[in-house]
Amino acid sequence: MVTMLDVLAHIAGNDADPAEVDGGDLDKKMQVSVSSIIGHCLESLSLWTLNSNTSILDCMEVFSKGIHRALVPVDSHMENISGVELVESASSYRMVTQMDLLKFLKAHEHELRGILARPVRELGAVSDIVFGVTDKTKVIDAIRCMNRASLNAVPIVESTEDIEEDHGQLINAKDRKVVGTFSATDLRGCPIPLLQSCLQQNVMDFSHKLCGIALHEASGLRNSTKELITCRPESLLREVVDKVVKNHVHRVWVVNESGLLVGLISLTDIIRAARAWMLSEPA
Repeated sequence: MVTMLDVLAHIAGNDADPAEVDGGDLDKKMQVSVSSIIGHCLESLSLWTLNSNTSILDCMEVFSKGIHRALVPVDSHMENISGVELVESASSYRMVTQMDLLKFLKAHEHELRGILARPVRELGAVSDIVFGVTDKTKVIDAIRCMNRASLNAVPIVESTEDIEEDHGQLINAKDRKVVGTFSATDLRGCPIPLLQSCLQQNVMDFSHKLCGIALHEASGLRNSTKELITCRPESLLREVVDKVVKNHVHRVWVVNESGLLVGLISLTDIIRAARAWMLSEPA
């Protein structure tokens, strides 16, 4: 499997040689075969397979550990086996993702009223460790930071003269004003000439330039700086799930009443909390 993190790692290149990307050979990098970039990130080397008889709870267990997607055999020869299927036994597969699971849970929200009506902070669904970049971070530096940390997205926080910081590195984004999101999906639908010309520009300028690009709009991507998807610690889980599904995002930034970042909620966090609640409910 090839993921956007593989693409990011390939673009980032060798940190010891910044000219490798900055020198104008990005187009050459994008001409290599797909097979040559597989495995730059661990996720592309770890293909999970779920038998078609796997229960929703067992599927949630897998996804609650940070697995984003799994293959499901269409014509499995192991009908009576549930859980993770370790043996290749089908000629074709379909894929189930964390987002598919969230859409399923939303479609059955009447059965989940007990948890959906509870605040996300009370459920322990808020991750309070958030790394980000500033609005002065260069695109190439953001790509390299995300590659090193295996992050699909980072918040863009407002820089301040009061703090001396390295804009080329990830920073602790807590208690900072979040102004945008820099995501691996920003590269989808982005023309290579534009990306190459923007590698030395800051992430906010790059995100703004994506606005109005026909190819980017056709890809169905939401502009991450124009519409920040946020919630409050006291927001109900129902509100967060609605935002995730409606906007097709994989994380929601949690901010306080002053708009400062206090954490994030990922699909993994939501699924983990929902599964824990289901297991604790009496039959």
